[in-house]
Amino acid sequence: MESPRYPKTGLVLLAAGASTRLGKPKQNLLYEGKTLLQRAIHTANRSLCTRVIVVLSANTSGALPDDLSKSIFSVQNEAWEEGMASSIRCGLEKVLAVEPEVESCMFMVCDQPFVEEQLLHEMMLAKQQSGKGIVASAYAETLGTPVLFDRKYFKELLSLQGQEGAKKIIMRHRIDAVPISFPLGTIDIDTVEDYASLIRGGQ
Repeated sequence: MESPRYPKTGLVLLAAGASTRLGKPKQNLLYEGKTLLQRAIHTANRSLCTRVIVVLSANTSGALPDDLSKSIFSVQNEAWEEGMASSIRCGLEKVLAVEPEVESCMFMVCDQPFVEEQLLHEMMLAKQQSGKGIVASAYAETLGTPVLFDRKYFKELLSLQGQEGAKKIIMRHRIDAVPISFPLGTIDIDTVEDYASLIRGGQ
């Protein structure tokens, strides 16, 4: 049986946050022998996405693994202090610059250590089978990242400002969103306590 042929899909890995609650770049935290950023990049690289864009800030630019594939680009978000919206815009603009015909785009963050490529595959399949414009991870009675958007939402994504994230668009178009169960999506690393719990194996 042939594998389904997916439309061209970009993936933006958002890794330019200030980590203010943690006090140091969370992207550089080690877990199971790799930094959180490196783990996320390797997961993205194993996905079925056509192109992967890693959005960095000045304090994460030296944290990239040295075995990146040719399908991965990094871009530094000079406006990262504005908030999440600037990284979304920066990443999507880069996707469109290197892959103008892309039909959809997925967004990931690097502080959800339990995202695996199988989840990303399920999201792409759900979009293809449902015909819906958004596929979002479902956890803790909400929808969030990773999230996949059809091209028709690119204009809204590029108009986000300040601390606005993709969730604003998901909720605005909830009727067009397919949820994919991801219970471990509740685990993200924002504080020293979160990281300590991760290292202890607390889920």
